[in-house]
Amino acid sequence: SIRMESGDRKVTIQLVEDGAGAGARGPQLFKGQNYEAIRTACLESGILFRDPYFSAGPDALGYDKLGPDSEKAKGVEWKRPYEFCAEPHFICEDMSRTDVCQGSLGNCWLLAAAASLTLYPRLLYRVVPPGQSFQDGYAGVFHFQLWQFGRWVDVVVDDRLPVREGKLMFVRSEQRNEFWAPLLEKAYAKLHGSYEVMRGGHMNEAFVDFTGGVGEVLYLRRNTPGLFAALRHALAKESLVGATALSDRGEIRTDEGLVKGHAYSVTGTHKMFLGFTKVRLLRLRNPWGRVEWSGPWSDSCPRWDMLPSEWRDALLVKKEDGEFWMELQDFLTHFNTVQICSLSPEVLGPSPAGGGWHIHIFQGRWVRGFNSGGSQPSAETFWTNPQFRLTLLEPDEEEDEDDEEGPWGGWGAAGARGPARGGRMPKCTVLLSLIQRNRRCLRARGLTYLTVGFHVFQLLGLWDTPRSRALLPGLLRADRSVFCARRDVSRRCRLPPGHYLVVPSASRVGDEADFTLRIFSERSHTAVEIDDVISADLDALQVPYKPLELELAQLFLELAGEEEELDALQLQTLISIALEPARANARTPGEIGLRTCEQLVQCFGATFDKFDEDASGTMNSYELRLALNAAGFHLNNQLTQSLTSRYRDSRLRVDFERFVSCAARLTCIFRECCFWLGHCSQHLDGGEGVVCLTHKQVLSFLFSGRRWLPSPRPEAEEATLLQVQAALLGTS
Repeated sequence: SIRMESGDRKVTIQLVEDGAGAGARGPQLFKGQNYEAIRTACLESGILFRDPYFSAGPDALGYDKLGPDSEKAKGVEWKRPYEFCAEPHFICEDMSRTDVCQGSLGNCWLLAAAASLTLYPRLLYRVVPPGQSFQDGYAGVFHFQLWQFGRWVDVVVDDRLPVREGKLMFVRSEQRNEFWAPLLEKAYAKLHGSYEVMRGGHMNEAFVDFTGGVGEVLYLRRNTPGLFAALRHALAKESLVGATALSDRGEIRTDEGLVKGHAYSVTGTHKMFLGFTKVRLLRLRNPWGRVEWSGPWSDSCPRWDMLPSEWRDALLVKKEDGEFWMELQDFLTHFNTVQICSLSPEVLGPSPAGGGWHIHIFQGRWVRGFNSGGSQPSAETFWTNPQFRLTLLEPDEEEDEDDEEGPWGGWGAAGARGPARGGRMPKCTVLLSLIQRNRRCLRARGLTYLTVGFHVFQLLGLWDTPRSRALLPGLLRADRSVFCARRDVSRRCRLPPGHYLVVPSASRVGDEADFTLRIFSERSHTAVEIDDVISADLDALQVPYKPLELELAQLFLELAGEEEELDALQLQTLISIALEPARANARTPGEIGLRTCEQLVQCFGATFDKFDEDASGTMNSYELRLALNAAGFHLNNQLTQSLTSRYRDSRLRVDFERFVSCAARLTCIFRECCFWLGHCSQHLDGGEGVVCLTHKQVLSFLFSGRRWLPSPRPEAEEATLLQVQAALLGTS
């Protein structure tokens, strides 16, 4: 390879998105199924679509209480709507919140969210694409779009629905010949594996999947201050709102017509004065489409007669449709939680009502033995958790609100240019949302949601790279979420302008899960993951030449042959013989010469001994990262995580042989980068060459030895680094 000149000792790998991901627009096709292509093919063939990925059978129903041998699965038939309905329609005129009525599946959380969605046609048509019909162009195929952890997913389903005794088993529309709601339910079931996995959940989970917004939970008290203003503000922003009356005995009907353990949609607010008395009303809806509140301000309450007829006509619908009004104080008496889903700029559009949000999204994973450090800041492992720096510079604008502060301390309690009314200091509103990815799909395997949450620490300065375990416990904690076993854990924070460190974690050390962290703010903010740049200082690999011992040199020649080169398996054989036997680990060839082999044994041996703090002959993942840094390699979290998972043993430890194998791979990849850069530019600016690769390309070379850099062309002598980047992005 080409040796870089004295000033050109550093090479950096900049990770870029895969070509397909970088340019991908529009929703991702679930299972690769394209609705238009399937529909066209079925129409041309004269057949109705039968979904091969979600067959109409026992497996689609469930695995336990709806399993193949369960009592509830007996007598179930799968029928298309026209087989049990005279004139099926996808949508009857306009969709409304009274369309969605619950069946026998315990998924009121999903259906209450769907009912709320119907209040905003723009949101609903994002989930339920228009132009679908049982008449024109009918082919037995429909599609829906659901948000999943950072992007929209287009889910195709056939229209075979579970029916027993001629009636739909699960969700139905109040208008019995309308089928958008049961087909949406089927798409959600397909996305997660079965209908049964939808049993039990929280409304915010569905809110988020229908909108891509951020869900919050408010735990109510009898005197929760400012709740009415908060709900009115949320609905003005087109947020979705729900409420739950908690129960530890399942769903129980009360004498007042409410159902404890049940999810309701909050669909409206109204404030008025009766004489000198201020009345604050909330409109709620039961997703069953029946069973309504029978207390004050219910449909049959005589208090309505006190209102002017135009008010009464505008507010009251005397119909058993599951929708009703109740006064705020009664609401606080009977309900325990309110769930609010604030919508993203992507969904709201450029000029949303009530103002929009600024958003950052990060994808991550907690890995046992690497970055799953538990939830206790005092624990030695806590600092290994993923870390994100948040900078808030612009305080909220001052709100002209005649109600008291909301349950988060006000919706905009500070002016943008100094202390707000009453001398309060400026504050920034920021919503933090932590989501466990893909856990609902694992219910059939007996897995449930982990207990997760996050801490927010105040920083006095910039926090650019992962620090030592001694520094994090000394930071001042500014806020924290609850830690609970939900898919979505969110918190609305009111923080002074400044720098903050957000640390998401699972409650227990070693718990593994994928997660998505999202940051919403009413004013602009910056957010970055605390991470290292992938780079290597090649000077750190250069050591004075010392001849190998005769026996080792002779062994090398026997293994390497006339080429004087070793592949990875031969290198491991050499190390195993020279330095106590260890389990060999064969790898696809990545060639290493005699001098490099000497460097690996001598230089990395000293490094390994230095960072094997307990002299156990092994290192943990933290010691591995420090040792690789000392050897001249600086790796980001994603790559370090992949290396740790690859080279550690069943005890989550890395022995000397595995360490040298890892370092050998890194040496090869960075030297190949140097070789390419040396052919493409005679003078690398600032002594640093930058190669742009995808994460997949880096891992391909590290774990398979396959070359991903093209052979230099004659004209590459004149190439610029931008041309190198373009050439690399064009390779697989």
